[in-house]
Amino acid sequence: MRGQRMNAPIEKPNSFRKTWGELIRYCRSYLPAIIFTLILAAAGSIFQIVGPNKIKDITNEIAKGLPAIVNGQMVVSAIDMQLISKIVKTLVILYSAALILSMLENFIMATITAKISKNLRSDISLKIERLPLKYFDKVSYGDVISRVTNDVDTIGQTLNMSIDTLVRSITMFFGALIMMFYNNVTMTLTAVGITFLGFSLVLLIMSRSQRFFVEQQRGLGNMNGYIEEIYSGHNIVKAYNGEKETSLKFETINGELYNSAWKSQFISGLMTPLMNFIGNFSYVAVCIVGAILAMQNKISFGVIVAFMMYIRFFTQPLSQITQAMQNLQRTAAASERVFEFLKEEEMPVEENKTKKLENVKGDVEFKHVKFGYDKDKIIIHDFSAKVKSGQKIAVVGPTGAGKTTLVNLLMRFYDLDGGEILIDGVSINDVKRENVREQFCMVLQDTWIFKGTIKENIVYAKKGVKDEDVIRACKAVGLHHFIKTLPKGYDTVLDDKSTLSAGQKQLVTIARAMIQNAPLLILDEATSSIDTRTERIVQNAMDKLMENRTSFVIAHRLSTIKNSDVILVLKDGDIIESGTHDELLKEKGFYSELYNSQFEQVS
Repeated sequence: MRGQRMNAPIEKPNSFRKTWGELIRYCRSYLPAIIFTLILAAAGSIFQIVGPNKIKDITNEIAKGLPAIVNGQMVVSAIDMQLISKIVKTLVILYSAALILSMLENFIMATITAKISKNLRSDISLKIERLPLKYFDKVSYGDVISRVTNDVDTIGQTLNMSIDTLVRSITMFFGALIMMFYNNVTMTLTAVGITFLGFSLVLLIMSRSQRFFVEQQRGLGNMNGYIEEIYSGHNIVKAYNGEKETSLKFETINGELYNSAWKSQFISGLMTPLMNFIGNFSYVAVCIVGAILAMQNKISFGVIVAFMMYIRFFTQPLSQITQAMQNLQRTAAASERVFEFLKEEEMPVEENKTKKLENVKGDVEFKHVKFGYDKDKIIIHDFSAKVKSGQKIAVVGPTGAGKTTLVNLLMRFYDLDGGEILIDGVSINDVKRENVREQFCMVLQDTWIFKGTIKENIVYAKKGVKDEDVIRACKAVGLHHFIKTLPKGYDTVLDDKSTLSAGQKQLVTIARAMIQNAPLLILDEATSSIDTRTERIVQNAMDKLMENRTSFVIAHRLSTIKNSDVILVLKDGDIIESGTHDELLKEKGFYSELYNSQFEQVS
C-alpha cells in the first residue's frame, strides 16, 4: 500500500539573493516594462524633491515683508507677489507631474504583476498535470494549494507594491540628501549622523529575520494541508469522537505558525516606529543646529523650512525601504516554495514515442510485472497474466494484495519497475500516456463530482456527445427518472456539497464511463456505495456496458463476480489462483475460503 501522505521534508532555504535571481529570471520578459515603470517612479520622486527648495524661496520672499530693525530703525520690505505666483505655478506643475507619473506607474505595475501572478498559477497548474502521482503520496494537497494561493499572492503583492516603493524611496533618499548638502552642509551632517546610527540597527535586525519569514510560509502550507485533510474527513472525526485529538494537533500546528508569524510580523512592525523615532530625533537636532546658524546669519529662515521637509524626505524613505526589504524577504520565502515546486521531477516527456493504439480489440498481457511505490518495498513481485478481448476479468484478494495497484499500472499512473504490460501486443511503455488512457473507461470506488451541471459531469472531457446519448446512459443506470424530478433536469448544477446520495453520485460516474465508450473497462469497487436494490439495476447496466469490452473488475463482494470469464486471485502481489468461479470453488483453495467466509458472514 502507498505510504501515508505527509508534507515534503523541510530543507535549508535558499539564500535571499539566489531566490530573487530565480524570480527575476522568471519575469525577464517583463523586465523592460518593469524598468520603465521604475524610471517613472524615480522621475516622480525627483519632481517632489525639487518642491521644498521652491518652498524655501517662497518663505524667504515672504520673510522680506516681515518688520526688521536695521540701524535702529524698523524696515519693512516689499514682497514680490509676481515672483511668489511664478514659484507657486512651478510647484503646481511639479506636483501634478509627480501625481501623473505615479498613477501611470501604478497602472502599468498593477497590470504586470497581475500577469506574472497569472503565469505563476498557470505554470503551477501545468506542473501539477506533469507531476507523477507518487509526488502527491508524500505531499499534502493543502500544501500545494497554499503555494498556488498564499505564496503566489505574496509574490504579486510585493512586485506590485514593494519594488516601486523601494525605487521611489531610494530616489527620494538620495535626492533629499543632495538637496540637503546643497542648502547647508552642517545641518546635513547632523541629520545623516543620527540617521546612520538608527539605520545600522535596522539592518542588523533585518539580517537575522529572514528565517522567520521562511518558517511562516511553510507554516501556512502545513496549516492549509491539515485543514484540507480534516475538513474532507470531518464526518469521520465526528463519528469517532476525534475532536479533542484533532484540536490538539491543530493547536500544535497553529502554535508553530503563531510563533513564526508573530516574530516576522513583530519585526516588520518594529521598523516603522523605529524609523519614526529616528526621524523625530533628527527633527530636533536639525532645529537646534538650524536655530544656531540662523542666529549667526549663516542661513535664511527658508533653509530651515526646507530642511524640515527634507528631513521627512530623508528619514521616511528609510522606513519605507526597511518595510520593503521585509516584504522582499517574505517574497523570497514564498518564491522559494513556488520554484521548489516548479523544479520537482516530472514524468518523462514522451514526444519521441511514435507508436499509437488504434482500433483496439482489447487483448491485454502482463509479463513478469514488478512494482513498488517505494523501490525498497516491492509489492508486486512477478505478475503475469493473459486477457483475451471481450473477457470479463475479476481481480480479487485481501486488502493490500495489489488489486488497485494493478489498475494504476494498467492506466500508466505509475511506471513499472520491471516487466511490461501489452495491449493488442503493443507495450504501453512505447505509447504516450494519453493514448493509453483513451482506451479505458473507469469507475472508481471514490466518486468525483465537480461543480457543473449533471450533463457536464457525465460528458466530462468527451467531445461531440449528443443529449440523446446522455439520456440513454442515464436510463441504463436508472438515473434518468431521478434527474427528471429535479427543477432544472440535466441542467441542475452539482458540486461537492450537492444533495446527491453516495449511490446517486456513483451512478453519475457510471454514466460517465458509458459515455466514454472506450474498448477497455475498469470497475474498482464500482458498486460499493450502492444499496442492494440499486446494485441490481447497476449490475444489469454494467453487463450491457461490458459487452464486447475487455473488463477488469475489482470487487470485495465476491457474489458480484460469479459470471466472470476469469478470476485472478492475488495475494502479496502475485497470482496464486486463476479460473472461473466454479473451478476455483472446486479447488477449495484461497478463493474458496474467501468466498465461503463472506457467505457465512451474510448468513
